[in-house]
Amino acid sequence: MVPDYSGMHALVSDLVLPRGASMYVMSAMETSRELIRHSYYRYEFATVAVTHSLFALEHVLAERLGSNDPLHALIQRATNAGLITAGLAAELDRSRQLRDRLTQGAVSSAAIGQAQAVVMVRAVFDAVALLLRPPSAAEATATPVGGAQPAGGLARLWKDHLRALFPDGFRGVDFDGVDLVLLDADVAGLVHRELNGGLDDRGIASLWRCIADLDKIVPLINEEYCASYFTKLRTMAQVAASPHTPTAI
Repeated sequence: MVPDYSGMHALVSDLVLPRGASMYVMSAMETSRELIRHSYYRYEFATVAVTHSLFALEHVLAERLGSNDPLHALIQRATNAGLITAGLAAELDRSRQLRDRLTQGAVSSAAIGQAQAVVMVRAVFDAVALLLRPPSAAEATATPVGGAQPAGGLARLWKDHLRALFPDGFRGVDFDGVDLVLLDADVAGLVHRELNGGLDDRGIASLWRCIADLDKIVPLINEEYCASYFTKLRTMAQVAASPHTPTAI
C-alpha cells in the first residue's frame, strides 16, 4: 500500500510500454498500468488491471505463434519454443487462472492488491517485450532504400491502424498549428487510396506534406501513447509514400 496517490506513480514506474507493439497492444497495456495507478481510489481496479493486460498478451502470442489456441495453450507453446522462460510462463498462468476464476464467479474483483497486481502485470509486460523483440521492429519499421515497400507491409500497417484507438484527450488539440485529428484523417484517407488503386500526383504531394507535419509534431508530444500513435502513423505514411518520389510541396 502507498500513503497517497502520488506514491502510485512510483509503484508503476517500471511498467514501460515495449517498443514494436501494435497500437491495440499498447492501448491494452497502458490501460492496465493506469488501472493500477487509479486503484488508489478504487481497490478493485488492481484485479481488473491484471485481467485487462491479458488482452495484450493473448493478442501478441496468437500473432507470434500463428494460432488461435486458448491462452493456456499459447503460453505453453511459447515456453516450449523457448520464447519465454518457464518461470515467466508460470507467472503468466497465474494471471490466466485469476481471469478464469473471475469468469466462474469463484473470486471477486477485489481478489488481489496493488503490489500483487504490479508483479503480475509486469510479467505480461516482460513477456510481450520478449515476444516482440526479433520480428516486430524489422517488420514494422524497415523501408527499403530506393525501393518499393511490399504491398503486404502497408496492408499490415493499415490493419493495425484501423484497430488503434485515437489518443484520449487529444481531440481538438494542435501542435505548432497542426490539428491532430485532421492530420490523422488525412493520412488515413491517403493510405486507403494508395491501397486501393494508388495515389495520383496530387495525392502523393499531400502525403509528403503530411509526413512533414508528422516530423514536426511528433517530437512535441509528451504523452507516451499519443506519441507512439503518431510515430506509427508516420511509419505507415512513409511506407505508403516510399514507391513515390516527393514532388514540390
